[in-house]
Amino acid sequence: MAIDAATVRKVARLARIAEPEERLEPLARELSGILDWIEQLAEVNTDGVEPMTTSVAMKLPLRDDVVTDGGDPARVLSNAPKSDKGFFVVPKVVE
Repeated sequence: MAIDAATVRKVARLARIAEPEERLEPLARELSGILDWIEQLAEVNTDGVEPMTTSVAMKLPLRDDVVTDGGDPARVLSNAPKSDKGFFVVPKVVE
């Protein structure tokens, strides 16, 4: 897939990234190379390959699901800039 300088300019504008004009063409070639490499990966036969998140088989340590008292509310609220009746007071954000 070929990307031209106009596409790079548009994507940079949408992402609010300032790229100098002389950098657009080399960046377009670099991005085109990355997309060509991704297309090569799509050609690899992955039939029968199980999806995985890590190359090492391991189980995550689990803890007991126990209800706790939630800590000390007075201590937690002591960090709040403003509180009222045991709750955080925050500015209204919905009109």
